Amino acid sequence: VDDIGEVMMVVSEEAARIMRISAPAKLMPYIVGKGFIAIDGVSLTIVDLDDFSFTVSLVAYTLEYTTLGNRKPGDTVNLEADIMAKYVEGLTERKKQGLTLDSLKEFMHQGT
Repeated sequence: VDDIGEVMMVVSEEAARIMRISAPAKLMPYIVGKGFIAIDGVSLTIVDLDDFSFTVSLVAYTLEYTTLGNRKPGDTVNLEADIMAKYVEGLTERKKQGLTLDSLKEFMHQGT
């Protein structure tokens, strides 16, 4: 778990339930539209985002087979940012320090 978010809004639509979640500022750089985030261990696609929150769509399968369908505004949820965003940040930091083939190999093996 990278951090804790809070459910801000839940709206039912025809085929899904839309959920907006606030996220800590330090996690927002890792959250991108159409990217992935795990909420309470469930990997979901980010539909929309602003500076402080993001939206996901919970389809029927997710609502039936996870606990996310029980969440309501004010509930807290565990958040895990997409690992690829973390890799990009790590590579960028290494480039600033002088990226080498050896340091790249070492970095790629850290995630396994």
